[in-house]
Amino acid sequence: MLNLTWTAIGRLRKLIEEHPEDPVVRITLRDLDEERLSLSITLEAAAQEEDEVEHIEGLTIALERASVHRTNGMTVDYQEAKGFSFVHPPPGQLELIMPSNN
Repeated sequence: MLNLTWTAIGRLRKLIEEHPEDPVVRITLRDLDEERLSLSITLEAAAQEEDEVEHIEGLTIALERASVHRTNGMTVDYQEAKGFSFVHPPPGQLELIMPSNN
């Protein structure tokens, strides 16, 4: 699951207010090389058929289905001075949530 900080949510809501014709937030991952990724955020009119769609705090987030596993545990943050950033937990630091037997 993808996570968004409250500042990222607020900034994305503001961008959608400014561009109501594009209410879907698309997060795109591209490999730069074997060790680096490029991530980008764009606004679009609608999700695509091949997308996995998440609804987070009233936002519609679209990711290419093939990239969803790569964003598991990733956090999108926003800082006025730096813009959006993507923070992925180090390997082995994802929490495994086990269902309760109660």
